[in-house]
Parts: sequence; C-alpha cells; structure tokens
Amino acid sequence: MRAGVVVAAQPGVEGLAVRAEELGLHSFWVNDTPMVHGDPFVALSLCAKATSRIRLGIGVTSPALRSAPAAASGLASLNALAPGRIICGVGTGNTARRTLGMRPTTAVRLENFTAALQDLCAGRSAEYREGDRFRDIRFLHAGAHVNTADPIEFVVAALGPRAAAVAGRRGTGLISFGLLDPAAWQALHDARRQAAQGTPREPGSRTGSYVVTSLHLLAEDEDPHGDAARDATGHLVLSLLAFAADTAADTPAFDEQLGPEEREAVRRLLDRRGTTATAPDRHTRLYPNYLGRIAPQDRDLVLPSLMNTLALVGTRDDILARITTLEQAGIEELLIQPVIDPPSEMAQLAKLLT
Repeated sequence: MRAGVVVAAQPGVEGLAVRAEELGLHSFWVNDTPMVHGDPFVALSLCAKATSRIRLGIGVTSPALRSAPAAASGLASLNALAPGRIICGVGTGNTARRTLGMRPTTAVRLENFTAALQDLCAGRSAEYREGDRFRDIRFLHAGAHVNTADPIEFVVAALGPRAAAVAGRRGTGLISFGLLDPAAWQALHDARRQAAQGTPREPGSRTGSYVVTSLHLLAEDEDPHGDAARDATGHLVLSLLAFAADTAADTPAFDEQLGPEEREAVRRLLDRRGTTATAPDRHTRLYPNYLGRIAPQDRDLVLPSLMNTLALVGTRDDILARITTLEQAGIEELLIQPVIDPPSEMAQLAKLLT
C-alpha cells in the first residue's frame, strides 16, 4: 500500500513536504479549513517549489468554500509549479462549513463543482452560474500563467453512497476520513462502480482510494489505551465528538449510531467547552484547535472504542494485518495525520509501508 501524510497549512510546512519526499512517501496533503488553518494553495505553492517528486494534495475543498473559477485558477497555478503532481480533493464541506457555523452543501452542487473543475483544469470551457445568470467560462490565458496540459487527479470525499456515486459519474477516486471499516469501503466502491457504468473516463484520470487516519505503533508492553496512544489519536476522536456535538440537534440519526459511552463523552465535551448542542455560536467553542494535539485534560474523552474505530493502534503485526484487510477492500493509499512529532511519525509510516 502507498503511504502519504496530511497536515495543517502553516509556516514551515514545506520542510515537512521535503522530509516526506526524502522518506519516499507518495503524497503530501494540506487541509482546506479556512477559519481554522492557513491557506492550502499558499502552503502547497511553497511545497511545490521545495520538492520534485512527491504528489501534492488539497484535502478537501468545496463549492461551499470556493467558486469553481477561483479554485481552478489555484489548482492550475499549482500545476504550473509542480506539473502532473497535483491532487484535488473535493467534498460537501462537512467540516470546513461547520467550523463557520454553516451546513455542508449538497451532492448535486458537489457534482457540478467537480465537473467544472475537471473541465477548466483541462483547458475546456465550463458553465458558471450566479443565481439566474450563467455564462460559459474558460481560462483566457495559459502557458506561463497556468498549466492545463498535465492532468490533475481529482478525488471525492465520501462516507456514504451519494458522494461515492458522484465519484463514479465523474470518473474520480475516493478519499475518506477515519473510515477503517473494510465493509464500508466495499460499499463505497460498489456505489462508485454502479454510478460509473456507461460513463466515459476522463483522459489521464486516476481513480485511487485514500483513507486518512492516525498511526501509533506500540512499544513493547505499552498500554494500547495509555496516554501516548490517546495523544497520537485524540485529534481524530475529538473531531468526531465535536461533529456529534455540533449535529446532535439537526442530525439525530448520527447520534443514534453512538453508544451510551460515546454519547456521554459528547455531553462532557459540550460542558467542557461551555456550550450546548443548540447554541448558535457552538462552532466557536467546539472547533478551535481542530485536528491539533489534544490537551492532557481531554484524554478521558479519547474512548478506546473510538480509537479503534478511527485509528491504527497496535503492534507492527497488528497494524500490518489491518492494513492488509483495508488493501483487500480496495484502499490504495494510507494517509496519516500526525500531531505529536510529524517528522518521527512520517518516518514510522515510511518504515512500516515503504
């Protein structure tokens, strides 16, 4: 299985990209969460100039965050700096929108956005709409300004069949956050295959499957649910708890999937952050330090059940066995989101998989 890394956009990120390339990792991704992290296009521009081989990804942008012409311009500009090395993840903006206190966009809008980006980044025209007004648009410049000749890889963020079907119809790959259930991945691949029937493939397109998770290799006799393991995986667990706390009022179906211990952890998180599930400004309390290293006082919220669901924790043999199962389910690349010591965690991943 290929290996890659996902980080937050911040000063110095290009140094991590250089190290990831030196370690032989396949891809280096930056989050697109505007009010939480820095700008991914700025960060990846630095990474593009500092590296020569590693693929560079945005994970993920959304039509609820950026217009198609603005996003296409950023992508094609990156493609001019790193020809053929750019990956663009697209999604409904589930997290990035909720950090603004807004709801994600629809699968229909996601599909239209993806189609427009594919066309514009390949040098073709696309329909652009603002309300009832629409026009065909295309790049009016090329050459030194942007690169529409080398293909950009597109992947759709999916947790369920509707987004996976968008990937099928648009001929793209898939990316998912914390989804380590092989059966769920098989369902996503089935939905993508069914939607792709009769759909022509984009020239030069790739349809890889990526999963974002966290990795903690246990030392001998180490407690799999001790402080070190909780610190390494806590950012994933707290992201899920924050989502559950944020959506409890308007997405009861998700809350119903949680067990009593998980629902109690959601309640404690809300109390600890001084907010409620219906407070209009709850996003300002739940999402600061999103996907950052957790505070020691929050370790009790990192439940073993959620650690095992969202992250890879275990001995080398344990983790390799889980990775093999995921590979058999069609996942081609494992992306880790390191927070404790990114260079060391990247080296650990490289040693494990490359």
